[in-house]
Amino acid sequence: MLIRRKKRPVYAIQAPLTSLIDIVFMLLIYFLLTTNFMSESGIDVHLPSASGAVPQTEREITVFVDSSGRTFIGELAVDFNELFPKLKTMIASDPDRVVVIRADRTVALQDAVNVMDIARAAGASRLFLATEKRAGPAGP
Repeated sequence: MLIRRKKRPVYAIQAPLTSLIDIVFMLLIYFLLTTNFMSESGIDVHLPSASGAVPQTEREITVFVDSSGRTFIGELAVDFNELFPKLKTMIASDPDRVVVIRADRTVALQDAVNVMDIARAAGASRLFLATEKRAGPAGP
C-alpha cells in the first residue's frame, strides 16, 4: 500500500510592515514638531500693524531701525551718518530697487522719518514702510 504524503503549502516570507509604518509616522511627527517653518532673518523689531499690509516679494534693500534707534542694512549695523553713502551705492546699481524700512513700533517717529528722508535723498524711487497685518477685522 502506497502512502502519499500531503504537500504542505509553501508560505512566502513577509516582513512585518505594521511596525515599520509606525516608525515612519513617528519620525514624520518628530520632524514636523522640531522644524522651524517660518524664520525671519534680520534684526528683531516689532512692526506696527495695518489692515492693508501686503507682503513684498521683490528683491529689496531692507533698512531696520530697532527700538533703541540704531540702523541696520540687512544684518549689518550702520552708523546713522554712514547710511546715506551706503544706500546711495546700493541704489546706484539699480535705481528701481525697492527700499523697505522696518522700524520698531516703539521707535520715535522722527527716527523712521529721518531714515525715509535719507533713503529718498540717496535716490530711492520706491520706498515702503513695513507693517504687520492686523489680526482683527479691517476697520477705519
